[in-house]
Amino acid sequence: MAQQRQSGMERFGVRDLHHANGAGDHVAVGIRGAAAHKQPRLRRSARSDRSTYLSVAAILVFLFLVLVVTVLAFSYISRDEISSNGDDNDDLKSDSDFLTNVPRIQRKKVLDFGHASGGHGRDSRYWDRDDRRRDGDYDEDMMEQTMKSSKDGSDMGIKRKGVGLYNEAGRHELKSDSKDMRGKHSNSDVLGLNNEVHIESNDSFGSCEMKLLNSTSQLVEPLESRKFARFNLQYTDKEEKPPGEEHWVPRFAGHQSLEERENSFLARDQKIKCGFVKGPEGSQSTGFDLTEDDASYISRCHIAVISCIFGNSDRLRTPATKTVTRLSRKNVCFVMFTDEITIRTLSSEGHVPDRMGFIGFWKLVVVKNLPFDDMRRVGKIPKLLPHRLFPFARYSIWLDSKLRLQLDPLLILEYFLWRKGYEFAISNHYDRHCVWEEVAQNKRLNKYNHTVIDQQFAFYRADGLEKFDASDPNKLLPSNVPEGSFIIRAHTPMSNLFSCLWFNEVDRFTPRDQLSFAYTYQKLRRMNPEKPFHLNMFKDCERRHIAKLFRHRLDEKRISHQKATE
Repeated sequence: MAQQRQSGMERFGVRDLHHANGAGDHVAVGIRGAAAHKQPRLRRSARSDRSTYLSVAAILVFLFLVLVVTVLAFSYISRDEISSNGDDNDDLKSDSDFLTNVPRIQRKKVLDFGHASGGHGRDSRYWDRDDRRRDGDYDEDMMEQTMKSSKDGSDMGIKRKGVGLYNEAGRHELKSDSKDMRGKHSNSDVLGLNNEVHIESNDSFGSCEMKLLNSTSQLVEPLESRKFARFNLQYTDKEEKPPGEEHWVPRFAGHQSLEERENSFLARDQKIKCGFVKGPEGSQSTGFDLTEDDASYISRCHIAVISCIFGNSDRLRTPATKTVTRLSRKNVCFVMFTDEITIRTLSSEGHVPDRMGFIGFWKLVVVKNLPFDDMRRVGKIPKLLPHRLFPFARYSIWLDSKLRLQLDPLLILEYFLWRKGYEFAISNHYDRHCVWEEVAQNKRLNKYNHTVIDQQFAFYRADGLEKFDASDPNKLLPSNVPEGSFIIRAHTPMSNLFSCLWFNEVDRFTPRDQLSFAYTYQKLRRMNPEKPFHLNMFKDCERRHIAKLFRHRLDEKRISHQKATE
């Protein structure tokens, strides 16, 4: 028993307090009797040990925190250095801070967002290819000699230099696409002045200067300008089958009569057909169906950057990571509309959407039941009808999938819309400015059925379309042919009406939207002389500063095949 108690006391650090000849009870009494002078020393020893342990623990915690801070700082500095070197190979990495005010939902329920004819079909862009690559009069060797001659001051360079607005190095863009907008152009200067960045580009075709803000920190979204036309625009969402029409089928764009078409150009309170038209109760969907979660996501967007890839026509081009500010990451939606075949191709190339449907900045929205067989026509839906897809967005920026954004979206809105009070902005064509020239080029390169092009052109001429005259002081536009790959919109009534009218022309005639742009704009202005439409047609060289051009997939394959056979 004594040894058991001794053993128990040793667990508390009391070892030599009993005499060798004493009994167990004596040990207990001895402990109590000696408490007056022995126990205090034991307390001090225990307190000293605890203090030592606490000191060592505090030092270890401090060293661990220093290590963590050092690792995080090193990681941040390394990432910043990689970004500042202009290497955008990590564009497809996701950003955890992106759109923190928009929930990423996972439920999957298909929502019929219109009506139906459907199917995947072929992509007419496969016949067309990119304008800069498909134009027959474009010769890279000739262009290279031209640029070289201009640098040497030869006659060829002098002759080309005066072309200016309509030929500003558009065709040379792909040869210089390795340059970016951050001052790496051989003939560019980037200067900071009064909180602005001046971008001046000089080439053999003229000059282009942009005075961009260098920060979004002081940006304030303006109130809607009172100078914009005000009226209530509503959209037909259902169409009944006319009596006696046995072969009638519902269509995504509806069935618009010529009388309805004419009246739709009036800027007034009205209901018009503008895509997403459903058929009678029980009829099939007219197409462009989204899941409930995707529809919910895009309905929450206030500012949207939009693109699309249908029919696997392009690679995914993620906006340059370094140029998108934290403010835009939190307040701008980047939405890429696509189809299942494109998703499969991207996944096979290693670009797999995360569980929320994101690849880098882009939220991939998969469209089911495509309303047209021609992928070019399908692509016109997000391009021309962003106000229908994003019903609560106030602004949108469209860029073709062959482009990569290289400037912050808020700075783009400030420069092209807010600064001078515009509600729609699009660049002029890099080479052509008269619809007559565009018609001839479309037919020469077989971009679409010649008969349909002729019918459309004859219809427009009969309704007042005239040849473009650059010297006319009363011309409505600086060019009648846009380079429609980059469009900035405020979703105002007039901007929305113009987009609907433009889409309906594309649906009625050809998907070549450059043929119908000027006619639609001029007719809208002519029929509403008291209702202004503030459209900004800017130089294509400005577009080239903020969006980098790439080739379509088919062009890449064609060039690779040519190199292999040489």
